[in-house]
Amino acid sequence: MTTATFDLSNTSINNNKLSTERLRVIFAGTPEFAAISLEALIRQQDALNIDIVAVYTQPDRKAGRGQKLSASAVKEVALANDIAVEQPITFKKSSTEGMAARQTLRTYQPDLMIVAAYGLILPIGVLTTPTHGCLNIHASLLPRWRGAAPIHRALLAGDDETGITIMQMDKGLDTGDMLYKVSASIEPDETAASLHDKMAALGATAIATVLKELSHYQAQAVVQDDSQANYAEKLVKTEGEVDWTKPAATIERQIRGLTPWPGAYTFLNGQRVKILAALPINTTQKTDKPAGTVVSVGRKAILVACGQEAEQPNDNAAHDVQLSNTLAITKLQFAGGKPMTAEQLCHGNQLNDGDQFTAESK
Repeated sequence: MTTATFDLSNTSINNNKLSTERLRVIFAGTPEFAAISLEALIRQQDALNIDIVAVYTQPDRKAGRGQKLSASAVKEVALANDIAVEQPITFKKSSTEGMAARQTLRTYQPDLMIVAAYGLILPIGVLTTPTHGCLNIHASLLPRWRGAAPIHRALLAGDDETGITIMQMDKGLDTGDMLYKVSASIEPDETAASLHDKMAALGATAIATVLKELSHYQAQAVVQDDSQANYAEKLVKTEGEVDWTKPAATIERQIRGLTPWPGAYTFLNGQRVKILAALPINTTQKTDKPAGTVVSVGRKAILVACGQEAEQPNDNAAHDVQLSNTLAITKLQFAGGKPMTAEQLCHGNQLNDGDQFTAESK
């Protein structure tokens, strides 16, 4: 693998630049996660001795029912602060558009590029254009989760903690040297939405910390241990479908890890039902009912039978009734309806004891 390199050997020049002149910074990002850091950096430009000279973001996309072109969260922040916005479709040297984008980047004479969930591949020629290279705000304690969905994958895997890594970008996928890491616990009721907000705020603080002493953090960079890396694949809608034969703890993490998108769902009599919230697993609530069976519809929760946990050695297993944990659902949404709490469902007739949640009919 080719690694991006930066001329940090001439420390007298670099340190003088870092300590006296304001760094010309380009910010590259697209969603709300990145916009939080951009807003924070704009507010702190004087304190951090930087000038954000341009913002790079994804081209406007069609969104909503009307499919109107919509600007990214990062673009909206840039425009509100009178910062130049660039929206190239590629940086590939093999295309006319890519070569033009590279030339435009060079005209800004950047000292540093800060990247956060940009969504566009940066070739080695782009990574080496800024004097001090490109720094990435990554929502994982690298090398734990590399890739597009580190927040969701940490929840789905049942991690106890995650965090932010400020990384010196290289040609690989989140493989660059680590400049700074800060951790945060994952709470038992954490969803992808709440963890996203926590990581966005933490990322803004972390990048500011690094910028205050950039030369120090770059000099102390740590190489990642590739053997500890996992790939955080991009989410797809079908990951939301619940397999009731899986253990209750796995399904409960699925609900939290896929909230708000793509959301967990199941089927009742062929109709899709969204599962919006559930309680942490109570191991005293067990059942011998088949997986997917609605054990009880109560005011506090709807108990649904799930699959067996990892089998425990038992000499009399063949003669014992096998019990499994239940999932305590607190909020559902039927197709075409509004979200309903367990108490609301308890007073209606849309769901009853003994109903069976199933997979989608093929």
